[in-house]
Amino acid sequence: MAIAVGGGGEERPMSDINTTPLVDVMLVLLIIFLITVPVALQTVEKLKIPVFQAAETKDKAENLLITVTTTDAQGRTPTLSQSDYSGATRSGKCRVFFNNVTPVDSTELYDKAFERLDGIVQREGGVEAIMQDPEKIPQVIIRADVNTPWRCVAGTIFNVQAAGYPTVGFISNPRPLS
Repeated sequence: MAIAVGGGGEERPMSDINTTPLVDVMLVLLIIFLITVPVALQTVEKLKIPVFQAAETKDKAENLLITVTTTDAQGRTPTLSQSDYSGATRSGKCRVFFNNVTPVDSTELYDKAFERLDGIVQREGGVEAIMQDPEKIPQVIIRADVNTPWRCVAGTIFNVQAAGYPTVGFISNPRPLS
């Protein structure tokens, strides 16, 4: 606090900033951070992540298998007969194969997936009948090259879910536990 000494006779408002409350608040925050940070660090370091061995899924004939990849650096598309394909690239164009064989674009993927799912639902007796036994609901299983950009995989997921498939899974190569 400032005390005015002297007798000028003229009273003026004091223009000094009172920093005492600011210092008090900052000291309290400092003490809180000094106490909580070591506690938070200790709990994060002792975190144990569960390790599970992947269970093999039961494959059904109705499951839809889709392969997602891209063109190679020369713009070639992978095929069963072409051996000069050098592998997917991040900058390549997306290539989607319906049931691992038929190349499709996004519109064809949606149409074929919808027709296939509709045929399975009608064969089982309609939506109500297939909902009674969730095991009869087909799934989509996607195989994607490791170099395939996410935009290609995400577009595939969007199209098959828009066509009505509720479950989408991925095929991967499991790593051995060490």
